[in-house]
Amino acid sequence: MLMELLQRRMSTRKLKPDPLPEGAIEKILEAGRWAMSGANAQPWEYIVVTDPAVKQALFKVYREEMDEYNFWMEQMRLPELRHPAFHVTGEPEEQLRKLKARPGWADAPALIVVLGDGRRQWATVMGGHTFGRHQSHLTDALANTCMLMHLAAASMGLGTQWVTIHIEEGFKRVLDVPDVMNLYLIIPVGYPDVSAKEGVRRLLSDIVHHNRYERQKHMSNRQIIEYIYDLRGKTMPKYIKAPGAEGDINR
Repeated sequence: MLMELLQRRMSTRKLKPDPLPEGAIEKILEAGRWAMSGANAQPWEYIVVTDPAVKQALFKVYREEMDEYNFWMEQMRLPELRHPAFHVTGEPEEQLRKLKARPGWADAPALIVVLGDGRRQWATVMGGHTFGRHQSHLTDALANTCMLMHLAAASMGLGTQWVTIHIEEGFKRVLDVPDVMNLYLIIPVGYPDVSAKEGVRRLLSDIVHHNRYERQKHMSNRQIIEYIYDLRGKTMPKYIKAPGAEGDINR
């Protein structure tokens, strides 16, 4: 049953605005609460956003800061190697305009904003603090709690998306998050408005080594680029149907 859930869970980039079942968000948060963390420090906190005005404010920051930043970063890549969300036709300024005009996760009935308090990681071994409060024990724990919440939502037939936050400050201002805390992720939750698709994963035989690293499986830099070309071909169909992308994808 767990394996079936793992295999059918997917990132859902188009969610219906329909209300969620009563208690659904609480069940998702309860699952996240039981995640693993270094020395059981539990550095996570959650902000549940259901107010339409706040959701729109967060999405505005995402479009104006995150999309702008990511779009121009992607321009440094060959077009066919760009992240699938940024395969759009036209001159760069037209592409960016189309990208920002797409609908998105602001209409999801609920958002779970995942925060991290690195000070709670003071509970773990001193070696885990080599790189300050942004060290890996914090991000390990936050990834763990997020994964459990995604799985909990999928178990109830709900869709979620992993909305990575690279630039935190604008979102933190909207939500009045203290400076010392990290704003790690936004998880939109709702009923999927897209059909299920089979996931794309590397073969187990390619990623498992026995007793020691099997050097024949190690990829050269060139092979990694070829792998990304192949990966784009497999994942592009999932993005071609993304909201607002129809007819604008540069294949």
